[in-house]
Amino acid sequence: MSTAQYQVTGMTCGHCEASVREEVDGVAGVTDVQVSSATGSLTVTAAGDVDDAAILAAVTEAGYSAVRA
Repeated sequence: MSTAQYQVTGMTCGHCEASVREEVDGVAGVTDVQVSSATGSLTVTAAGDVDDAAILAAVTEAGYSAVRA
């Protein structure tokens, strides 16, 4: 198990959180996703190593941008 933190820009509401959560949850190996539009934070837990490129691509697919915190 490993956990990674990201800073997401552009989220303003619960719908934004849901969009990011849905996309990131679809990344292989991801077991838990915590996202907050209030703080712009995204915490991802994965069964193995967190694949930064896949997480960042999923956030982009949801319509937002992110960087590893």
